[in-house]
Amino acid sequence: MDISLTDPIFHDEDAARAYFESIRWPDGPFCPHCGSVEFVRMAGQKHRTGLFQCRACDKQFSATIGTVFESSHLPLHKWLLANHLMNASKKGVSAKQIERTLGVTYKTAWVMCHRIREAMSDPKSTPVGGEGKIVEADEAYHGRKEMPVPSAQRQGRPYLKRKLKDQKRPILALVERGGEVRVKHAPHVTGATVREFLVKNASRKSRLHTDESNLYARVGREFVNHETVNHSAKEYARGDVTTNSIEGFFGVFKRGMVGVYQHCGEQHFQRYLDEFAFRYNNRSKLGIEDTERASRALAGTVGKRLTYRRIDAT
Repeated sequence: MDISLTDPIFHDEDAARAYFESIRWPDGPFCPHCGSVEFVRMAGQKHRTGLFQCRACDKQFSATIGTVFESSHLPLHKWLLANHLMNASKKGVSAKQIERTLGVTYKTAWVMCHRIREAMSDPKSTPVGGEGKIVEADEAYHGRKEMPVPSAQRQGRPYLKRKLKDQKRPILALVERGGEVRVKHAPHVTGATVREFLVKNASRKSRLHTDESNLYARVGREFVNHETVNHSAKEYARGDVTTNSIEGFFGVFKRGMVGVYQHCGEQHFQRYLDEFAFRYNNRSKLGIEDTERASRALAGTVGKRLTYRRIDAT
């Protein structure tokens, strides 16, 4: 079922709440405090819409309890619209566009986007690849580090390209060809960090494809086969040996960061990577269209909180 932007869930609060309840509780509501299915739906003018009373623990709850929407004063239908827009756009939607579309302040739109990114974050423990499958790995650099590595003065001459890498934010990524991507913002890129990332996120029964970088030479021996293409010699494919899939992911990410978001603080960089990885792992080529992708992001709101205020320990 496809949902258009004229659907009632995007402008009617009751329809939005019913839709979110169906996502969170596909088998029916239950108390998030004690797990009981014995409850009373509160009604009347004295109670807000969507409130339940648990018969077992006597606590009240709603569908937004224990999600990134908890304690938000913003109508739920606006949350659903923002979530749909962020999942329907291949390169993302800026907070300024969310501000204009939803009629909220920029600060509100900014927090909404980050909460939705938190819902889209999905740290997968299952390695990609496997016997007979191909895993492509590569590293990239994007955006200036906020605490860059000091470089020696070169008497007014321009820095070499390899020196510029020390000033940029490193990204490690791998993708199972035709499958999912794993991506991480790393403080430094060394043979040790590359190995740790690869063996954690990829099955060593896979065929590993990389470029000619020495970073992959040692860890490549741990895989069934390690094949490379020589980009410095303008070799980009040799038979089925290529890194075009992971390069394609980096291309979409960089175009989105430059053309849509333009800037993000380094402390939020991993969350942007998670956003692009979520859309890639739930892309149309895998049979997942906008509506289902947005529904999966809504399901990911459960068990997560993201606040930007200081909570006292006392």
